[in-house]
Amino acid sequence: MSDPTVPALLVRDATPDDAAACARIYAPYVTDTAITFESVAPTADEMGRRIAEAQVRHAWMTLELDHTTVGYAYAGPFSGRDAYRWAAEVSVYLDSAHRGRGGGRALYGALLPRLADRGFRIAAACMTLPNDASLGLHEALGFERVATFADIGWKLGRWHSTAWLQKRLAPAAEGEPADLT
Repeated sequence: MSDPTVPALLVRDATPDDAAACARIYAPYVTDTAITFESVAPTADEMGRRIAEAQVRHAWMTLELDHTTVGYAYAGPFSGRDAYRWAAEVSVYLDSAHRGRGGGRALYGALLPRLADRGFRIAAACMTLPNDASLGLHEALGFERVATFADIGWKLGRWHSTAWLQKRLAPAAEGEPADLT
């Protein structure tokens, strides 16, 4: 039996109806940090388009706390080139008041198996450095650092480096893999 004094967390598939909440969560990352290299926060309409596009082949999950969206994670193409179609790039964003409480782990706990079920073999994540919280989350979930790009992005008046991490979702098999579902 659940404890009514403990807030109810729910991870679920996002819909375009979640666009305004996701845009609200993401905007401070765009305007106030170098965590994302986007320079203009997307509108709710643009976020809705992104959610719908991700749901076609990849996935987009939201995290609700007492019926309020407090975070999201999504996957998209790692690259537009055909040979990379079994790899997905993943990201997670949490409302500032809800960081460090297990929300990122809960979101990836739903997102990564979904990607594996859809035939993806590798999840890749890119993060601006320094970002100890994101590195810690990804490494705790089995991601391994595979590259660092020094001073690759200019934002907020200075150069920033990025780290790329990857996690194998399915073993590498001999022969051509089945196409994605």
